[in-house]
Parts: sequence; C-alpha cells; structure tokens
Amino acid sequence: MAKEPQSTGEQPVSKTRSEIIIEARRIEEAALFSSKCHFESARLWGRFHWCIGVPIVVLSAIASASALAKLGDNGLVAAGISLVVAVLAALATFLNAQDKVVTHQSAGTSYDALLNKVRMFRTIDCGSEPNDGVLTDRLKAFSEHKDRLNESSPSVPRPAYLAAKKGIEAGEGEYAVDKANGHEKSPAHPRGPTGIS
Repeated sequence: MAKEPQSTGEQPVSKTRSEIIIEARRIEEAALFSSKCHFESARLWGRFHWCIGVPIVVLSAIASASALAKLGDNGLVAAGISLVVAVLAALATFLNAQDKVVTHQSAGTSYDALLNKVRMFRTIDCGSEPNDGVLTDRLKAFSEHKDRLNESSPSVPRPAYLAAKKGIEAGEGEYAVDKANGHEKSPAHPRGPTGIS
C-alpha cells in the first residue's frame, strides 16, 4: 500500500488533503515542463534570429560591395547575393523569430510564477490551513490559471520540448537548498520544482 503524501504540518493528513497535495504536485509538474519548454523555445528562436540576421547583414554588405565594384560577369555575383539576401530577409520577416522569443519568454515566466505559487501552497499552506475547503478552492484557482496559460501560450517546437525534457531529467529543475537539506522532492518530478531560464 502506497504511503499518503505528508504536508509540512505535524498532524496526519486527511484523504481530501492528500488528494489536494497530489493534484498540486501534478500542477507543479505541468508548470515545470511548460516553463522549461517555453524557455527552450525562446532560446531556439533566439538562435534562429541570429542565424538568419547575421547572414542578411553580411551578404547585404557583400552584395553592395560587389555591385559597386562590378565583380563577376556583368554583376552576376551581386545579383546572386542580392537574391539570397532577399530570400533570407523574407524568411526572417515571415517567421518573426524575435517576436517568438519574447512570446515564449513571457509564457515561460508565467508558468514559472505559477509553479512557485503552487509549490508554496503545497509545502506551506497545506500544512497550516485547517480548512480543506479553502485549500480545494485555491487548488481549483491554480488549475484554472494553468488552463488559461495553456490556452494563451504558443505551441512549443518539438526540439525545444526534447531539450526541456533532457534538462529536467539531468537535474536542471532541482534546487540546491532542497538537496542539501534533504527536503522531499515531488514524485511527479523527482528532480524538484523550479523554472529554468
């Protein structure tokens, strides 16, 4: 028989409170993964922005110099480079990578804030609030907040999800203070809760 989760309080945990703690851990896990995925997405789009932007600048300079120096067969080099610059510039405009960086960074920060609130609710409030009804109402509010974030947040590219999962499994979601003090980790995410940027 599985041991029921304990709160930070000294008294035994009721069945309702036990379920509240388990559900809070689920929300923590979802917020941890979502936060990390969005931070990884922001990083991915930021790299893309630089990988497209730098060649545009460099090739634009080369095309201009080529056109002025009339390199190649009647400006074919300049024309070819100008075509590449036009394609890259159109791609950069269409994908708007910098806007995606800002959007994913904001979503990651919002999930991280939810994660922190739910962790404090689980570890502190569940041990000190005597009324399970109050805790249930607060838990429902956290769940609704998570649902709103899910609806308003952009989709995460698969490479960002895989990088986030790998990072969490490598311990990037673990607080050093918890490890040093032997604090309980949530079984939902054994490496511990945190948002990682």
